[in-house]
Amino acid sequence: MKSKKKYLITGGSGFIGSALVKRLVEEGNNVRVFDNNSRGNLRRINDIIENIEFIKGDIRNKEIVEEACKGIDCCCHLAYVNGTEYFYKMPEFVLDVAIKGVMNVLDGCILHNVPELIMASSSEVYQNASTVPTDENVSLVVPDVFNPRYSYGGGKILSELVAVNYGRKHFNHVVIFRPHNVYGPDMGWEHVIPQFVLRMNDLCRATSGIVKFPIQGTGKETRAFVYIDDFTNGLMKVIEQGEHLNVYHIGTNEEVSIEQLAKEVAVRFEREIEILPGVPMKGSALRRCPDISKLRKLGYEPKVEIKDGLRLTTEWYIENSNLKP
Repeated sequence: MKSKKKYLITGGSGFIGSALVKRLVEEGNNVRVFDNNSRGNLRRINDIIENIEFIKGDIRNKEIVEEACKGIDCCCHLAYVNGTEYFYKMPEFVLDVAIKGVMNVLDGCILHNVPELIMASSSEVYQNASTVPTDENVSLVVPDVFNPRYSYGGGKILSELVAVNYGRKHFNHVVIFRPHNVYGPDMGWEHVIPQFVLRMNDLCRATSGIVKFPIQGTGKETRAFVYIDDFTNGLMKVIEQGEHLNVYHIGTNEEVSIEQLAKEVAVRFEREIEILPGVPMKGSALRRCPDISKLRKLGYEPKVEIKDGLRLTTEWYIENSNLKP
């Protein structure tokens, strides 16, 4: 039988964080959630709110973060500013949360002798990789310091650096995971899938026949989307079995073009679409797909096909479109 632990989940009311919180609670662990709900939302964990300890606070506040680390067996640090539009519009805020947040978490864990740290990174750390599918050994790069997009990836590279180098001295178990395009119901509003769903919903109401569907880029750009349930299964493998000072990609090998994605969303509305290509965001990767063979060695295998995950996600966004800020 696995021993139960007390976990601190920073960013625990966010999309990925809340899924992890639920899983840890389901398995009988004690969970403390730290979030300021600026982008997270307590509705995601309402059904288990009585079974957790919740601390509302800003990850940039050193004193409250240190207090949150007291009495913890394992800290999972997910508090960050995600959403592509934020990278371009508020890069200084993205970096502020990234840099102060990770240092406060490390200082708090060291102060209270927390032995384990699980660090959330991102596929954005390597940008346009030379090899696709891409394994964990790829070089991490910031191609252009003047492009605000890389505020996100740059902050994640820093997080990986400090996790590894502090981890050698101060922790028994430090593992980094890189999510790759995780999606599902209530994932937020600033990502391609919810944007496509809501755009399609509006266009279907406004027009009959073939829907002219505008996108950024040519539509030939690719991503590998992983459904939240599969992702959480992978993350649990990383937490429980990941090797100290190692990095794991979590995702799928199912590479999908943005054009294919738009057409798959259209299927949910039983409409045909005509793709209207647009100008791509500067710095956006042309292809991205992880090599997940390292995680597969721990027993991970994604099960949810994109068509099934999109159906569930589309249904949620149509039913809850009134929640959009």
